[in-house]
Amino acid sequence: MIREHFEFRQTIATILADEPGHVEAAKSGMMAARQEVERQIATDPYFSATLEPYTPEAPGRTVGRMARAAEEAGVGPMAAVAGAIAWAGVEAMVDAGASFGLVDNGGDIALVSDREVKIGVFAGASPLSGRIAFLLPPQEGILGICTSSATVGPSISFGIADAVTVFSPDVACADAWATAICNQITRDDTSILDALPGTEIRGVLAVIGDVVIRWGDLPPVVRARVDERLITAGRPPV
Repeated sequence: MIREHFEFRQTIATILADEPGHVEAAKSGMMAARQEVERQIATDPYFSATLEPYTPEAPGRTVGRMARAAEEAGVGPMAAVAGAIAWAGVEAMVDAGASFGLVDNGGDIALVSDREVKIGVFAGASPLSGRIAFLLPPQEGILGICTSSATVGPSISFGIADAVTVFSPDVACADAWATAICNQITRDDTSILDALPGTEIRGVLAVIGDVVIRWGDLPPVVRARVDERLITAGRPPV
């Protein structure tokens, strides 16, 4: 398996692939998505500034995905940018013939996989951080596994959770909902999860200190030792 670090401005990603051509396809897909978002921001700065749902006129594919995800989750469209860019990268890998491909864009993951994959959970100072992982079965289609944290990383958060991981075939929605849930969920208040039935969200796992909150259909969670050197750290979005 090929593991390659890819960095361009605020995009800091890890690409996993079987063939060099699939790595290059992922880079091209991510760059095209980034360029679309940058063009949108250049002509419409509000798109990157608002923390509320906002749909610009005649959005492109990636911008449209971000806007739709933001509308559903009740957050600003930039809450979905990392997931949307990772999604574009893996779509390009599939178009290039990949049956296995993964893009980890600062903790927001898109993947297609013909094999079992283990994905570790990094949750800052939580005693569970680096000790558990998801064991994903083979995936016929692209799946998003996006994580938001109030205690780790540079992204804006109004919550307290050490990690909220969301699973969805709509990677932009997984990213937006991870932010929305992380903003609101507490040990004693999980009411934000009541908004999820009827969405494309398959499952949620939230870690708050030593407390784990589960919702929906999650892959098995197993014990693991996560190598922190493999964590893809990000910067503030675009």
